[in-house]
Amino acid sequence: MPSYTAPVRDMRFILHELLKIERYNDILAGFSEATPDTIAAILEGAAQLGEEVLQPLNKVGDREGCRLENGKVTTPAGFKEAYRAVVEGGWTGLIGDPEYGGQGLPYVLGLAVSEMMASANMAFTMYPGLTSGAIEAIEIGGTDAQKALYLPKMIAGQWTGTMNLTEPHCGTDLGLLRTRAEPQSDGTYRVTGTKIFISAGEHDLAENIIHLVLARIPGGPEGVKGISLFIVPKFLVNPDGSLGDRNAVSCGSLEEKMGIHGNATCVMNYDGAVGYLIGEEHKGLRTMFIMMNAARLGVAVQGLSQAEVAYQNAVAYCKDRLQGRSLRGAKFPDKPADPIIVHPDIRRMLMTVKVFKEGARALAYWAGLTVDIIRKHPDPETRRKADDLLSLLTPVMKTYFTDMGFNSANLCLQCFGGHGYIAEWGMEQFVRDARITQIYEGANGIQALDLIGRKLPANKGRAIQLFFALVGGFCEKYEDNAALSPFIKPLTEALERLVEATQWLMQHAISNPDNGGAVSMDYLYMMALVTLGYQWAQVARICENQLSNPDDDSFDRRFYQNKLVCAEFFMEKVLPETMAHLAKIQAGADSLMTLHADAF
Repeated sequence: MPSYTAPVRDMRFILHELLKIERYNDILAGFSEATPDTIAAILEGAAQLGEEVLQPLNKVGDREGCRLENGKVTTPAGFKEAYRAVVEGGWTGLIGDPEYGGQGLPYVLGLAVSEMMASANMAFTMYPGLTSGAIEAIEIGGTDAQKALYLPKMIAGQWTGTMNLTEPHCGTDLGLLRTRAEPQSDGTYRVTGTKIFISAGEHDLAENIIHLVLARIPGGPEGVKGISLFIVPKFLVNPDGSLGDRNAVSCGSLEEKMGIHGNATCVMNYDGAVGYLIGEEHKGLRTMFIMMNAARLGVAVQGLSQAEVAYQNAVAYCKDRLQGRSLRGAKFPDKPADPIIVHPDIRRMLMTVKVFKEGARALAYWAGLTVDIIRKHPDPETRRKADDLLSLLTPVMKTYFTDMGFNSANLCLQCFGGHGYIAEWGMEQFVRDARITQIYEGANGIQALDLIGRKLPANKGRAIQLFFALVGGFCEKYEDNAALSPFIKPLTEALERLVEATQWLMQHAISNPDNGGAVSMDYLYMMALVTLGYQWAQVARICENQLSNPDDDSFDRRFYQNKLVCAEFFMEKVLPETMAHLAKIQAGADSLMTLHADAF
């Protein structure tokens, strides 16, 4: 049976040594309350919740799945009790606005908790995870009355939330959306249409579900400019917050899926359901993208989470499984064979996953801190720069983390050999569960197009220039540091390649748009690798300093030494992939686009 142990030590390292979040105590609201002792208690509490409550239900959820009977969805055994534990523990309100009952703690801390919960049970975590996105959309786009009516119980976990975009005939191209919203004399709307792939659309965990639904108001503009956003509750809510009549919204069926069986993925039918406009008419995508961007960061963390839990189980197996002898002679001559972790190819797979997940965790938590800065920093210029960087890197993280999350789970399954293919060991579930992350919240190919088509040219390339200055400035600062040379030199060279790739895009994608589309994924991967290289170089700097100047009696020398080895592996074995990506970019689109469609 698979297991999970939360990587609390690494989380503390990132929060306190890499990000140094304490420096924001007097700048960002909620940070002064997040003392080291408070953070330690939250991390340990979340670890216990994940390890003891959620993880044992992961295989249960996969085997049982959800059931739909008479319009009601029943979640797998134990899910209701687990959700109650999450709510009673205050976990749903950790980062919520104190005005509506939340604890107001840093977003980055909430992201760490989300990672642990997703590693323990990804399908379960989607129920509160989607609610967080809906809360954010209402906070930013809703009226004061809407916030007061919905947010307290959503933050408390009594109600959950969803996002409803996709329809049977359209997903990525929302301009084709058909769901309509007829205005009524009382200021409400009647929403009619069908939405598909709605995660947590119906379930038995909470007393109400607040659906956020994209729909068209008759007479509005065609395409994406005519889309509005509506609150459509499962049960209507009275002015005092109590539940009223059942709304005309129902689950028509449950999708039969490859993975995440414990989450109810629903076809939702709106049959003249009462809806309430969020924001302005025909401006719904503006608010929905708030939720989607938050969700994309959350999905990136899901990719990281599946890599983490798959890795832990693969390492345990590789240390225990006896097979063959070391190429350099028997390591354990008293045993019939050596454990397979002595074999270079096994180590190649494990190290590839290890440096990804630890580098990704550093980058994800940096992104979480950036969200806090965007929301709370008093200086407008600081907020703008933070927003530029996060907007640029969100599609990069969503795509690379989920691609590598799936690849990591697959590599870890490979370590088990034939046993990995057998359900008993639990590895194949991690592969199946991870696969969806590459598709939902914007398929990864679309993310790559968003990066080169929107994010790069936005504001005359302001964000990418900021990124180049950030990484380049770090490299220049430490280029003469002999101890850091194994990390700075490869990062500098990779950054130069990324600049060269960017210049190539500027020269060739405008004249031939197919060039941009053809190389978009390679460019995204290059940026991901450089960004992770930047994280590992910073980690190496901290570790070199600690090893030279340990700061207390409890100094964990092995932890820092191991980090340096991982940083070296990344620079030597992973970052050079930027050379291949550059070569593929400079080859352009010709060989890709020349073949006639009939020849496929």
